[in-house]
Amino acid sequence: MQNFDDIRALLQEDLEQTDVLLQSRLSSNVALINQMSSYIISAGGKRLRPLLLLLCARATNYQGKHHRLMAVVIELIHTATLLHDDIVDESATRRGKDTANEVWGNAASVLVGDFLYSRSFEMMVEPGSMKIMQILSKATNEIAQGEVLQLLNCQNSDLTEAEYYQVIERKTAVLFQAATQIGGILSEVNEQQELALKNYGLHLGNAFQIIDDVLDYESDSETMGKEVGDDLAEGKTTLPMIYALANTSGTDKQLLEDAINNADTSQIKQVISILQSIDAFGYTRKQAKKSAELAKASLADIQSSPFKDALILLCDLSLARKS
Repeated sequence: MQNFDDIRALLQEDLEQTDVLLQSRLSSNVALINQMSSYIISAGGKRLRPLLLLLCARATNYQGKHHRLMAVVIELIHTATLLHDDIVDESATRRGKDTANEVWGNAASVLVGDFLYSRSFEMMVEPGSMKIMQILSKATNEIAQGEVLQLLNCQNSDLTEAEYYQVIERKTAVLFQAATQIGGILSEVNEQQELALKNYGLHLGNAFQIIDDVLDYESDSETMGKEVGDDLAEGKTTLPMIYALANTSGTDKQLLEDAINNADTSQIKQVISILQSIDAFGYTRKQAKKSAELAKASLADIQSSPFKDALILLCDLSLARKS
């Protein structure tokens, strides 16, 4: 097993059935909801979060069918957060396509995001597990808090590394964590194994988001499916910038502070040049690798299998990705 396609091949039937379920559960007698839902889901993406839930269920020998249902729930929650994010960030493109808010406007996007959230809550009760409902309701609340925290921290060049981790754990890692933990709960694993899967998801989620924040500066718009420097344009102070602000002085530091505090990308080439000159991207990637290694180490109590191998491989693929 060497790449993402190999992992998908391992779960081919589960993924196919999950896609069928996703399409059927998005169905509504309101035409606009069907139209927008179809557009959003067809936009692609790796569907990493539902994949993680399926892998963790299989890695712990789950034999039922609820893992596909819960994978859809995770994807609906994630998609709803993206819809609302794009409105807050005034994003025009995602994955190389116009965002829903660009096509249908903010009002429709907010309401369809609400539909996706409420549909996910309808579905999450079906396995009859109070613990799963508690985890998912807490995760959605944490995500909302993370988004508000990020909004409060916009155009703040004084953001600390600790505050940055607070945001990304809530904004990104908690849904990874919910997905991996639920995979184990469905299999009725013991407390030690459930904690192992929970920690794996948290650390992988952190690693994934840290790399995302590097790619926002390092990648190109064609690969990323969005504009380079979008985070800066939105006034987001991410880890490369936090490191750079702590390791520059004089006119370089002033330029970075002005760029963040004014959400100004007019000097993006100079900003990237400064970040490169002090190896801010190298530092950031090292932090992502630390999180990925913690994720791998968390799996020590999970029995060896091709599914566990896939979970370990995902840590490496998350570090190496270009988009």
